[in-house]
Amino acid sequence: MAIALATLVEEADRYLNAARISDYCPNGLQVEGRPQVRRIVSGVTASQALVDAAVEAEADVLLVHHGYFWKGENPCITGMKRRRLQTLLANDISLLAYHLPLDVHPEVGNNVQLAAQLGITVEGPLEPDNPRTVGLVGSLSQAMSPRDFARHVQQVLGREPLLVEGAEMIRRVGWCTGGGQGYIDQAIAAGVDLYLTGEASEQTFHSAQENAISFIAAGHHATERYGVQALGNYLARRFAIEHLFIDCPNPI
Repeated sequence: MAIALATLVEEADRYLNAARISDYCPNGLQVEGRPQVRRIVSGVTASQALVDAAVEAEADVLLVHHGYFWKGENPCITGMKRRRLQTLLANDISLLAYHLPLDVHPEVGNNVQLAAQLGITVEGPLEPDNPRTVGLVGSLSQAMSPRDFARHVQQVLGREPLLVEGAEMIRRVGWCTGGGQGYIDQAIAAGVDLYLTGEASEQTFHSAQENAISFIAAGHHATERYGVQALGNYLARRFAIEHLFIDCPNPI
């Protein structure tokens, strides 16, 4: 079965409420390909490796979290950007990308999906008085030591995380997938035992140690694999089309 590209994009935009979220890039259809869609390939970042994999998989649409045309980047279509776009256009593949709308969505969002993977019960936003907050706060079903929780994260995500040990036991957790290390101050204010994100900055270590909380950097790519899969599955069910998630390895 096939669905019109315009219908697919309209539903994805509506479902993620994309038009209402201010972002660093255009959300939605970034590159237009063939008008009919039978197969979606999803992945985290529209790298050349993922674009090539989408061609090999005979995708009509490539659905990603990290697309193109970021604010502040050089707008010229040269080098790496030219090669990526050339591959998409030559193979008539559409690029559909959602950044912050996919982080914050209450059902298929990166943050709620990561919580489901790690067995964290979502309690609410990292900043209760700020509904636009990307991060969340939640709890574990039983308390764990920082090292035990880090081992659990490694088993689930398949990647050894960076651990800064602070609190002796972990029960209440704050998290923000990807490059959310800057939210550690909000996590401290929320009274969590541990804050988890994808990346770390030099000052993150001191913030965690001096405020007696634990911190985990589990990988930007590793923490953001699940939202785009969930969105792809939703669209596949909604329109009875095919969906294939391709995970191109990224250690960062």
